[in-house]
Amino acid sequence: MGFSVAVAGASGYAGGELLRLIAAHPDLEVRTVTAHSNSGQRLIDVQPHLRSLSHLSLVDTTAENLAGHDVVFLALPHGASGELAAQLSDDTLVVDCGADHRIESGDDWAAFYGGEHHGAWVYGVPELPVLGGRQRERIAHVRRIAAPGCNASTVALALAPGIRGNVIEERDLVAVLAVGPSGAGKSLKLPNLASEVLGSANPYAVGGVHRHIPEILQSLRWAGATTPSISFTPVIVPMSRGILATVTARAAPGVSAADVRAAWERAYANEPFVQLLPEGHFPRTADVLGANTCLIGLAVDEAAGRVVVIAAVDNLVKGTAGAAIQSANLALGLPETTGLSMNGVAP
Repeated sequence: MGFSVAVAGASGYAGGELLRLIAAHPDLEVRTVTAHSNSGQRLIDVQPHLRSLSHLSLVDTTAENLAGHDVVFLALPHGASGELAAQLSDDTLVVDCGADHRIESGDDWAAFYGGEHHGAWVYGVPELPVLGGRQRERIAHVRRIAAPGCNASTVALALAPGIRGNVIEERDLVAVLAVGPSGAGKSLKLPNLASEVLGSANPYAVGGVHRHIPEILQSLRWAGATTPSISFTPVIVPMSRGILATVTARAAPGVSAADVRAAWERAYANEPFVQLLPEGHFPRTADVLGANTCLIGLAVDEAAGRVVVIAAVDNLVKGTAGAAIQSANLALGLPETTGLSMNGVAP
């Protein structure tokens, strides 16, 4: 017997990716898709690649339309899901792909987002190393899950094994990310127009103001850090989807290159979707497109005394929709990998 699903924000990039993945999921059945300005249109006219869901039409995003489903995925802008989610039954599994339920600290929410703080739900990154085990143990059988910010989970997965293994220092962390503009959503924005992006690399949210920073630091504290600090700079590059994160940290005193690699190997040795590449190998975004996979390359810059981690994800899959479905599988008692592929699309 399958689980009935509603997807709110089905006309956007994250909503479309949720639907693409759910369409191939053997235990999830999409019954309702909602939107705001696109309400009333056929889904196929807004998401023409979703051929198997052509029978669906978009309805208004209301609690009434979302009620009565086993699972509700919210793919809405920040500030839009908190009040809506509060109206849904406690028995419904609700997975929020927006930011409204990611941040524990009300002060951090006020500083980086503003508006009402709706509190934190269980964070949906199952592989994240945390004190006492993995984040997946916290996800099993809950009914409220906050899917991650794509940049935040990529950096956290890159760094958390080093924090958990005490092989890197928690201060002076640096992350520079090459990201595709699909991470900014589907609405028309001047910096994301093709004429602005093609042939250019554009930094944004420079100087410690990006909204994913408190989310990254929160994950690192769960991994064992006390007062971590990070310089985080994303750069929009001309690829429709993908994140390539270059993250560096000071190596802890007396730690060898073998100690460093062992920390990441311990963290991800048995993970199907987070994989450490062999020494001397580093990932490309092309290797993870369409996949629920995070590939990690690791090196130690002996001269600089820094550990260098390169992580690649598809921001719409492992960064958002894939993480949401993976977490939903755990909450529903299904095998974690159900409906998700570690294989990318090439070329």
